[in-house]
Amino acid sequence: MVSINIDVKVPMRDGVGLSTDIYRPSGGGPFPTLLLRTIYDNQAPVYIEWTRRFVEAGYAVVMQDCRGRFDSEGPWEPYVHEAEDGYDTQQWIGAQPWCDGNIGMFGVSYPGFTQTQPAPLRSPYVKGIVPIASQQDNFGYRPGGALALHSSLFFGIIAGRTVHRPGFGLLDWEALYRRLPLISALDDIVDAPFYREIIRHYTFDDFWSSYSLRDRYDEVDTPAYFMTGWYDVLCHDGFKQFLGWSGKARSEETRRRSRIIVGPWTHYAFSSGDLYGDIDHRGAGTIDFVAEHLRWFDQRLKGVDTGIDDEPPVRIFVMGDDVWRGENEWPLARTVYTRYYLGSSTGANSMFGDGTLTPESPLSPGADRYEYDPDRPVPTLGGPIMHRDFAGPHDRRPVERRDDVLVYTSEVLERDLEVTGPVEMTLYASSSARDTDFAATLMDVYPDGRAINVCEGLQRTRFRKSIEESTLIEPGRVYRYTIDMWETSIVFKAGHRIRVDVTSSNFPRVDRNPNTGNRPGMDAELQVACQIVHHGGEFASHITLPVIPR
Repeated sequence: MVSINIDVKVPMRDGVGLSTDIYRPSGGGPFPTLLLRTIYDNQAPVYIEWTRRFVEAGYAVVMQDCRGRFDSEGPWEPYVHEAEDGYDTQQWIGAQPWCDGNIGMFGVSYPGFTQTQPAPLRSPYVKGIVPIASQQDNFGYRPGGALALHSSLFFGIIAGRTVHRPGFGLLDWEALYRRLPLISALDDIVDAPFYREIIRHYTFDDFWSSYSLRDRYDEVDTPAYFMTGWYDVLCHDGFKQFLGWSGKARSEETRRRSRIIVGPWTHYAFSSGDLYGDIDHRGAGTIDFVAEHLRWFDQRLKGVDTGIDDEPPVRIFVMGDDVWRGENEWPLARTVYTRYYLGSSTGANSMFGDGTLTPESPLSPGADRYEYDPDRPVPTLGGPIMHRDFAGPHDRRPVERRDDVLVYTSEVLERDLEVTGPVEMTLYASSSARDTDFAATLMDVYPDGRAINVCEGLQRTRFRKSIEESTLIEPGRVYRYTIDMWETSIVFKAGHRIRVDVTSSNFPRVDRNPNTGNRPGMDAELQVACQIVHHGGEFASHITLPVIPR
């Protein structure tokens, strides 16, 4: 039996009441308590099912609508109040007679953010959190300095009191993606002030840093169990947070107990062994998420020895072999960082070109050319995007038929090659534009020809120095670009080949660079850019793979 209290208004320090539902085991108590703070309705069916199992395991569960959402009072200002509101809620719960003074937190995506934001305030009641698909800050809306277009538009549209928008399903998303200027793209659909702020603040300034954790990890003292997926749009931020927690947290105990698990998942398909996409891991990637939460919470909140503290702090799903493995650190200490160099003879344009990927750099300098037309961008196909239909591992051959995609492929592998860790592209390139983009995708090419994306990255050239500084490039000049392609773990099997695609767009995962050098997002002008990717000689473009000896 469950004792239920619905829509309890928990007071914040400024008097605003947040709608809170409380579920407790009937009789007995007090109980260790699990808290969810969400913008997606505290009555969401998935969390109700999780709550049922948590209560059966002897926990009270508190689920709260964030400020300004659903039944909670006040205006919703995305991300702004989550630290103080989260802390005030934790302190309120800790003082309740039905709470035994031990609190844990759970939740996916924005509810992951609501867990990490109050952590530097260090409520004495919070003993452990489980942020799933969470972020260090929200400059993830601008990967490589570009705009995460799909995520930004989606979030802008739901930025009201509820996520339920009449007519939401009738929107012509393809037309919406192409609207220019970006700053006014939603004006005739919904009032979206946060979306407009994303456009205005195109460098990492006070708007983003005011609630960023990147310089505050030394204030944290609550162990965290981070969960993410190789194709999660927030995978990169998951690793940033884990490294912050495990390397910089206030106490050695918190650093030692924090951990991360990474599966073959997308942002919408956590714990599933069957991904949205073209690869079936035969259920090997499936875990019982609630059971995993309970192993963590029983250890942290109840003091039950579940064995979780004795396991390696990094647990990864190694794609290709399709096995789970524990590791003691990230990146792995035994990593051999290995370069594979780009090359071509007559041209790497499309999958029908002769682009090569080799461990030795071509001795003679060469170059590949293509035109990037922002009115005809390369479409997103697979990868870490929130869009359900695009996300995950996909066969990219339809994209590789285009002449504005450079394709570099290795020889057939004679033996298995494991790549586990951060992947980075070093690209020597020039452009006719004052600002443009260069994008890279790592792929696993199967014997039957399928080219399955593994990880990817993009660099907006004006942010080649830093995300705080915007500096235009000189047309025609060769620059060295470092493209962060995020993290992965995969075994390229014997008989497969390794492939890298290079192009200048990934739309609508990120916005189209108009190539003008104008202030981003403020006008509708587009220009075609002539791009040159150099290889061999002094401009030896290459990808650096974190190879794990086997």
